Amino acid sequence: MARPRPRCSLPANLMSAPLPNGRHITTRARSRGSLLVPLSRSSREAIRTNLWALPSFMVVLVVGLFVLTYGIDREAAAGRLTLPVWVSSGGPDVARQILIAIAAAVITVAGVVFSITILVLQLASQQFGPRMLRNFIRDLGTQASLGAFVATFVYSILALQAVTDPPQSFVPHLSTSVAVGLVLIDLGVLIYFIDHVASSIQLAPVVSGIAQDFRTTLAQLQADEWQLVQLGVDEDDFVELTHTADRGDSIAPQESGFLQAVGYKRLVAIATESDAAIRLLHRPGQFVFTGQPLARVIPPQAVGPVSRALVGTHLVGPNRTLTQDPGFAIDQLVEVALRALSPAVNDTFTALNCIDWLGDCLCHVYSQRLPSGIYCDAQGNVRVIEPVITYERLLKGATDKIRQAGRGMPAILIRQLENMQKVMTLVTTPGQREAVLHHARMLLRTSENSVGEESDRRDVQTAYDLLLSISSDLWDG
Repeated sequence: MARPRPRCSLPANLMSAPLPNGRHITTRARSRGSLLVPLSRSSREAIRTNLWALPSFMVVLVVGLFVLTYGIDREAAAGRLTLPVWVSSGGPDVARQILIAIAAAVITVAGVVFSITILVLQLASQQFGPRMLRNFIRDLGTQASLGAFVATFVYSILALQAVTDPPQSFVPHLSTSVAVGLVLIDLGVLIYFIDHVASSIQLAPVVSGIAQDFRTTLAQLQADEWQLVQLGVDEDDFVELTHTADRGDSIAPQESGFLQAVGYKRLVAIATESDAAIRLLHRPGQFVFTGQPLARVIPPQAVGPVSRALVGTHLVGPNRTLTQDPGFAIDQLVEVALRALSPAVNDTFTALNCIDWLGDCLCHVYSQRLPSGIYCDAQGNVRVIEPVITYERLLKGATDKIRQAGRGMPAILIRQLENMQKVMTLVTTPGQREAVLHHARMLLRTSENSVGEESDRRDVQTAYDLLLSISSDLWDG
């Protein structure tokens, strides 16, 4: 299939770069725990994918709120202002009883909420697969609910310690009233949390959320590329660019793991500053090995500066993420479908739901121009080349494993063929058309070899014939 074509070219001084001497430069990838990762999107994803960041932020806010209300209480106690009539009144003992009751009740509810959260994560792991846990952990509704209860507890404790007995009696009346108001808010949060948890573990919102993540990730990749690439030359020029860049010296990471993100803008700036070209050998989502080549750089004298700068432009971790890896969303949907098709579960309708959303993802992909993998500087010189996301790879990932697991299940095979009928209306090249027909033929052969009932095989054949008819109408007139 035709590859999106850059109008860029390698700088003239690199077109005759010498062949590599075989040496490897080792660079340490920045781990997820680093606090200075210059990849803002990756940093946001790392912060969001935990249960402490948002609750901690809410605790900081509530401490600021207490400082404000405590200052107003001090001003009121000095007679410099008058509190509204709705503010609670009473002595130190009354305030203590109220605040102790609030703190005890809220921390108990917070413990229950944490327990429910852990239970939901366990259920999600069993029902959807362990790789889906990150989707539940990064849910803002759950994080905000946990933060609300913890923040109210902290506020109540701060207000409680501000209460003093005679002879220098002080009662933070406004702070006590605000604590009561926070409890009422927490009551609404608790009701929301129960409803939210009940909805979040249902299949439909989980699967549709994965499909939405796929669209978001792809859109972000396209936005990054449009800022750094121009289109124009032919396929032969692209092959020549790649071949020339492949002659560079290699750079290897010191850490094994999944390549989670790459800072393309900074890589282009580094390559421009060094007057070099960088050929990335892996793209986000792929596993990199210690000591194995991660990138190649020409000319050889630029390897040192680029290897040092590469530390801050790629992120390696133990898990795949959706930051720059749309294929991960496809794999998540496939994993849910495979669990549904397993003998232990045998839930055909869940698998069909996943196949429908996989079809939606494929239709969205085939209606888009995928990133070209070429990143240029302002003068149009190629500075970074990476392995590209291909239509064939996404189609293969969305169909192969489900086809293999769905042997003997005509409903699964028919639904996959129906997806390909929709995709066929969006293909734009003969290569894309042949790839779709290739996977359709494999589905038909699977039906012939594994479906015992003749009428079921005819249904699969009918879906395949309809696909051929659509293809013929669109391409053969």
